[in-house]
Amino acid sequence: MTLPPLARPWLISSLTLAADQITKFLVAASFTPGDSLPVIPPILHLTYVQNTGAAFGLLRGHHAFFIVCSLLVIGWIIWELRGKPSLDASSRWGFALVLGGAAGNLVDRLRLGWVIDFIDLRVWPVFNVGDSAITVGVSLLALRLWFTRSRSSSGRP
Repeated sequence: MTLPPLARPWLISSLTLAADQITKFLVAASFTPGDSLPVIPPILHLTYVQNTGAAFGLLRGHHAFFIVCSLLVIGWIIWELRGKPSLDASSRWGFALVLGGAAGNLVDRLRLGWVIDFIDLRVWPVFNVGDSAITVGVSLLALRLWFTRSRSSSGRP
């Protein structure tokens, strides 16, 4: 059975949200904050961090601000996906990944007051599945925008 193209973003975002929440649950159930487990030393560790800020721990403690921003982003993405059925696949995937990741981090903020981070590459701040989905989704949207602008400025359709 193949899903119609308009149903796929909702499935992608739901699976992203589920993967994010399941992995965070497993980490919180197995670690205490600050615990770290080398998975592929020295490249990858699982390190349980309770992040009250944004990426890189910026703006720590601005709980209400992050909730409002998340709700605005989620609302905008839903509006885009529902209002523009002709979106290309890369845009649908990008929006779906950002939606799933933002929803996962919002669930943490509402439920816990912080976001659970645990993927530790030792050369980058600790992050989670939702953060990864947001990064990939924004990258897809940025590439799509860049290629669209490149084509339009060169006169190609």
